[in-house]
Amino acid sequence: MAFDAEQIRATGQRVAASHGLDVVEIEFLGGAKHRTLRVFIEKNAEERRKLAEVEATANVGADSGPGLKQVASLDQLAGVTHEDCLAFSRDFGTVLDVEDLIPGGEYTLEVSSPGLDRKLHGIEDYRRFAGMLVKVQTFEPVEGNRHWLGRLTGIINEESVRLAVERKSGAHKGKSSERRAQSTEHDVEIALANIEKAQLAPEF
Repeated sequence: MAFDAEQIRATGQRVAASHGLDVVEIEFLGGAKHRTLRVFIEKNAEERRKLAEVEATANVGADSGPGLKQVASLDQLAGVTHEDCLAFSRDFGTVLDVEDLIPGGEYTLEVSSPGLDRKLHGIEDYRRFAGMLVKVQTFEPVEGNRHWLGRLTGIINEESVRLAVERKSGAHKGKSSERRAQSTEHDVEIALANIEKAQLAPEF
């Protein structure tokens, strides 16, 4: 029996749902002797909403004035604890072994959250992380470039995303012969079908 990624993902999602979790991504790495199944999980939408409400209550009265950098909230990130990973790993590992979903002997199961640099999958992720800084790599160049870093500002007709990117250009030389960089914001539209991979770019 061959490794069936879709079946394993579906099984993982079934187990995750019983813990208030979602499977974000799975990876199967290594050769015959050293194989690793890596699973990334997060709280499901309902659990993230509860965490966001707790965070909002805790932040009442906190300074949120201008000048503060926009960062991801608990609603946008995974919200996964070490205990979540242990519980899911225990139950999912049992199902994998009982149903013999990973043939061929020993393997290692690793479970973690997607992290601050999580990958984006599908239009729902682009909606969810609107306003965040992202890295995007395209199949075909857009405006002569395949690699973009910009703030995700919108979805266009369910087919494209818009990024606000900074362009830096040198100012004219002055008497001091110094050249100062000037930044201007520029909107770039990228078709979803042209996105090879995309991920969040952490801001600190």
